[in-house]
Amino acid sequence: MSTAPRPVRLRWTARAARWGEATPVGNGEIGGMVLGDARGRIGLNDASLWSGTPDGPRRALDAVVAGGAGPERLAQVRDAVARHDDDETERLLRTFEGPWSQEFLPLGDLDLDLGRIDTTGYERVLDLSSAVVDETFLLDGVPVRRATWVSAADGALVVELVADSPVSAVVRLRSPLRVAGSDAGVSDGGLAHLSLLVETPVDGAPKHEPDAVAHVWREGGPEAVGGSGFDPAAAVAVAVRTDGAATVVPGTHEVVITGARRVLLAVTTETNARRWWRHEPQAPRDELVARATRHAQDVAASGAGALRARHEAAARELLGRSGLELGVPAGDEPVDVDALLADADDRALARVIYAYGRYLLVSSSRPGSPPANLQGIWNASMRPPWSSNYTININTQMNYWLAERTGLGELHEPLLDLIERVAGEGRAVAGELYGARGWVAHHNTDPWGYALPVGAGHSPTSWAFWPMGGLWLADHLWQRWEYGRDRDELAGRVLPLLLGASAFALDWLVAGPDGTLGTSPSTSPENFFLRADGTSGAVSTSSAMDLSLIRATLERTLAAAEAVGVADAADATLLDEIRAALPRIAPLRVADDGTLYEWGDDSASLEPHHRHLSLLIGLHPLHAVDVERTPELADAARRTLDARGPGAMGWSWSWKIAMRARLGDGDVARDLLREATTPYPGDPDLDAPPDGSEWGGLLPNLFSTHPPFQIDGNFGLAAAIAEMLVGTGEGTPDSPVRLLPALPAAWPDGRITGVRTRGGIAVDLDWRGGRPVALRLHDVVGAGPRDVTVSFAGRSRTVPVGSPVAADSLFGETS
Repeated sequence: MSTAPRPVRLRWTARAARWGEATPVGNGEIGGMVLGDARGRIGLNDASLWSGTPDGPRRALDAVVAGGAGPERLAQVRDAVARHDDDETERLLRTFEGPWSQEFLPLGDLDLDLGRIDTTGYERVLDLSSAVVDETFLLDGVPVRRATWVSAADGALVVELVADSPVSAVVRLRSPLRVAGSDAGVSDGGLAHLSLLVETPVDGAPKHEPDAVAHVWREGGPEAVGGSGFDPAAAVAVAVRTDGAATVVPGTHEVVITGARRVLLAVTTETNARRWWRHEPQAPRDELVARATRHAQDVAASGAGALRARHEAAARELLGRSGLELGVPAGDEPVDVDALLADADDRALARVIYAYGRYLLVSSSRPGSPPANLQGIWNASMRPPWSSNYTININTQMNYWLAERTGLGELHEPLLDLIERVAGEGRAVAGELYGARGWVAHHNTDPWGYALPVGAGHSPTSWAFWPMGGLWLADHLWQRWEYGRDRDELAGRVLPLLLGASAFALDWLVAGPDGTLGTSPSTSPENFFLRADGTSGAVSTSSAMDLSLIRATLERTLAAAEAVGVADAADATLLDEIRAALPRIAPLRVADDGTLYEWGDDSASLEPHHRHLSLLIGLHPLHAVDVERTPELADAARRTLDARGPGAMGWSWSWKIAMRARLGDGDVARDLLREATTPYPGDPDLDAPPDGSEWGGLLPNLFSTHPPFQIDGNFGLAAAIAEMLVGTGEGTPDSPVRLLPALPAAWPDGRITGVRTRGGIAVDLDWRGGRPVALRLHDVVGAGPRDVTVSFAGRSRTVPVGSPVAADSLFGETS
């Protein structure tokens, strides 16, 4: 095998004029946006800083139940659906709506203000292998170098400034949150520090609720918030180390630095929300400040060299697990790429998008913190788009499609932690709202585990009512087992959650006149149907998405139970129910035009080019539709994709590319990738219509935008590229590893390393002239010696794990 693909460095030659031009850094806990301006401004986020409180979901459920929603009203809904009484269905279902999930909020800004920098000679480089941003510029003709990173090893954002001659600077901390206290000083050891104590609101209304109070702040002590005893307080501190003089100017909350050639800043945070997330006791406010300050001082005392070395070693270990190079490799030096992608061909684009997506996940998702949200870990707005929350009808799941696939399985852990919290709240919602066993989730959630429908009682059911969110999240439980093969985790964590999801699914199923099982009420997220009589609506029966998710969840629950066994009699009874139900679940149906039906009747989609592809979830990310096992359904899926057309925003493009990869449509996938990676030509600060009628693209910092910016597009594009080059089935013995299943003709040569397949295998693959020439399979789960079936162009071979193979000897010349 050849060596690993060369690392990629992104280069900007202008300071960021706005947030969407800044460079992101993070460690899953702290996020930063490096603008590179004269103020040395870095936008700060902490993954745990959300509006809301732990008891918010329970209080919301109590209010909905008090309003009359419950199992009896659900029966009325089902009757209205059967009568095609769309107005009554809508009216009744809106009574099931809770308020809204909570908002991810900004922490503030850090300044290392130099007063001015020269307008020429500026450069900012992000190394996607070491996760460090290096800037070079001139200050009155003096060369200055500034490096920024967020260290997981040390739990801090670090800024190092080195100047060839002494300079002066001012350090500041600011926050848009409610500031409850501040401190500044210089320690006996000469380290200066600043700190802020801030509060998050106990409720935050989304921007699409203009009549609601934007933020509700706590008044009184912790018991004043619903009796939860939760104190929504957080501390941020910065320690300043310099070879110059550092003084704190009274009344300014600033550290003034003079005569310095070297400056080192260390920023740390302590929050009660993070302590709650980690199941730790709340801390008094003064303790939060003291902890953050001591931590920042300890980090700064370590020195820049040691800090950067520890950070880079940890970052390279993660980022180096997988890489992509398109074209014939030339040398092993890092590849510098103009971040504006000027004159870049699509091979260079694909390489950058793959590396950047993995970098963003490493930066925004780590064990011990909430998972990456709609904006990852980077948000500057107190009223962010869609609350910067967890939208679980596609977006949150897409954030993690590349985790297992590209060797970042441990970064999946925060999502699994969230699923456990949602399941905890969702048990009460399932029981009290629907009279069902198990647990349920709907369209949105947050770190507090919100599981109700959203919409505040006045929102369209097309998006507000969708009780399949938990079942789609369950796909990630299964991925964790399929890729990681940890039997203890399967038995202790995955299977109990799958059993709960299956219990709800069984109770949600209803029998039709023909004895088949389906769902009612049923929606296909954010879409509307058009009946033959010209009427339209959003709520019907047995959507293709419902049936696909329920079938997959039940089948996987059975497989998990067979792998580790069950001892509980109730669980065994549930498994018997699953076995009885599976053969009765209604199949997917193909329309006369060859496309798949989206709903249980013969209704068509009101928007033929709708951005959501919910009816095709069986193709991707599930594996129910397959070009070899179910060719008729695969052909129907292709026709459905053809009818939906191209466009229109990052996550929709990503999903389409991944589906085309599953179908083997490499050239179509490439065309979609080229669309998705086009620089966005409009004003990124103006939100585009959510229906996708205006196409999105990439911001100058390569964030995927609609607008607004949503990070799911970045993650989804990276995962889709992996899907084009190495395919993987459900991990069963008859599911081969597919080599180059959707290779575009324009990518005849290349190399991908470390891409994972189900069953705990890592694949290194080289190809030339569109054919595999070198292959190595690595055991990454300790399963021991084994043979794996691989396929290329419809031909299968058996390959031993651990030994390099000349793939051309396996497949030879192909016509």
